[in-house]
Amino acid sequence: MSVDPFVTHRSLLFTVAYEMLGSAADAEDVVQETWLRWAAVDQAMVQHPRAYLVRSVTRQSLNRLRTLSRRREEYVGEWLPEPLLTGPGVAEDLELAEGVSIAMLTVLETLTPTERAVFVLREVFDVPYDEIAAAVDKSQAAVRQVAHRAREHVAARRPRVQVDRTEQQQVVERFVAAVTAGDVQGLMDVLAPDVVLLADGGGIAQAVRVPVVGVKKVVNLLRPYPAVAVNPVIGTLRLNGAVGLRIEDEVGGTTIVSVLVEDGLITRIFAMRNPLKLTRLDEEAELTR
Repeated sequence: MSVDPFVTHRSLLFTVAYEMLGSAADAEDVVQETWLRWAAVDQAMVQHPRAYLVRSVTRQSLNRLRTLSRRREEYVGEWLPEPLLTGPGVAEDLELAEGVSIAMLTVLETLTPTERAVFVLREVFDVPYDEIAAAVDKSQAAVRQVAHRAREHVAARRPRVQVDRTEQQQVVERFVAAVTAGDVQGLMDVLAPDVVLLADGGGIAQAVRVPVVGVKKVVNLLRPYPAVAVNPVIGTLRLNGAVGLRIEDEVGGTTIVSVLVEDGLITRIFAMRNPLKLTRLDEEAELTR
């Protein structure tokens, strides 16, 4: 008995939806909607199931993204993607790891829904232009223009250097040591001069509501941590294809931290504190291309 193509490609469909939405919960909903549509069609008439399913999940993601865009305008404070625990296979696929990184997902938030769909399908999943055109209901010529515009937009904002995983681990360890010791000089040495800290509490958990820009301001924000934390536990985890931090505090709750490392220094700190977004950190997400 042959395996249902939906089952075969389910992790791919989830990955496409997650990259488009930045939310695992919304991606799961979209995949479920795609399954219902798949179950309702005459599957014997579908010549290319993978392309059909990717097209379907893209359309559902676009519909959801347009709704979410309005909802995110009313979000309390900064909106950051929902972090996922990932296995070593994601880190080994450099293009996939970059595509699902918190830094890249944050950049993708600045694209229009159609630009995001085209960029994700073309740049991460290498979907042919004709299939992308069918998925977003545009001509191939229009899709090529959108792809060019999206690439330029992302290129101006994406990380400039592909960081070695070992170097990233070392930088993260230096950062943890400095934070836990309240070591001002240690923080100054590991943070870039123009470092930016973004925190997402969603109006539920305490978090700064605007970006903190510049090394002095970020250091002043982090320096008091050892004095105010209550029995903190800090551990590393594989987060969205990179090294991340999980911080547990008896009073402050859970914080998931992702950092962007460029030229040996941290240029971005993403601190995710909204508990509604921290529900998928005990089981590895199946992400694949």
